[in-house]
Amino acid sequence: MELRDIEIFLVLAEELHFGRTAQRLHVSQARVSQAIKKQERRIGAELFTRTSRTVCLTEVGRQFRDDLQPVYAGLHQSLERARLAARGVTAQLRVGMLPFNLVDLHPYWKEFRARHPQWGLQIRQTTFTDVFGQLRGGAMDVMVAWLPVEEPDFTVGPTLCTDSRILAVAADHPLAGRDSVPLELFADFPHSTALALPDYWEDSYLPFHTPRGRAIERVAVADNADELIGMVGMGEIIHSFPGHVTRYWGLSHIRWLPVPDLTTMTFALVWRTEAENDLVRALAATVRDLGVHRF
Repeated sequence: MELRDIEIFLVLAEELHFGRTAQRLHVSQARVSQAIKKQERRIGAELFTRTSRTVCLTEVGRQFRDDLQPVYAGLHQSLERARLAARGVTAQLRVGMLPFNLVDLHPYWKEFRARHPQWGLQIRQTTFTDVFGQLRGGAMDVMVAWLPVEEPDFTVGPTLCTDSRILAVAADHPLAGRDSVPLELFADFPHSTALALPDYWEDSYLPFHTPRGRAIERVAVADNADELIGMVGMGEIIHSFPGHVTRYWGLSHIRWLPVPDLTTMTFALVWRTEAENDLVRALAATVRDLGVHRF
């Protein structure tokens, strides 16, 4: 079975939608259908049940997915290690970013690479869904996350940066003409959330209640920054962000408003305690040596 066909199956098993699978993998829907039919012929059973509206895994499909996922992940890791070894890189540290200011943090990444040329450093923006689960599952080695992080199996490392808070609203939103917005007004408009976030951690980013006790309602779910800013621009929600986003998103249809009574955000390195190694310790030492970036 070709590696690409395995990838198509696993992505379809996650998306349960032929169109989204094709879009995510940059192939045609016909290519997705062809790969699945070929696998079903080889196995001798349907992997998915399809109707005009839904796609679902069959029992055989679920078993196939569960068996394939660790094999596929291990194969990718082996290929990546081989590619790194060919370049003289002995190991790689993967960092997942929640803030959007990757450029601001370049001094840390550049210094790490200068100190440790034998190691690779991969920086990627992470999705918002089940962020701690992603770290626990090994999707990244270290995460740049806002504090507080109070997970018993995590180590909170040094702080990279602190930032003020702003509110994003559509240019024609009722709040757009204000110079700033008090937290109390957040209860008058809908907001967004992400799936599988600990309550204490979500509350530290966007409180569940205003200072007067009114509920701040979440009416939409977003998995990434593009979804969030798209919903804001359409006037479906308002959403708070760290202040640094204004330097990277020059969007004429969005207004950025200070929120004086939201606390400053602090972003730090976080990793699984049991997964700490020389690379993680070296990145933490680099951040400590360079100090905190403040905006």
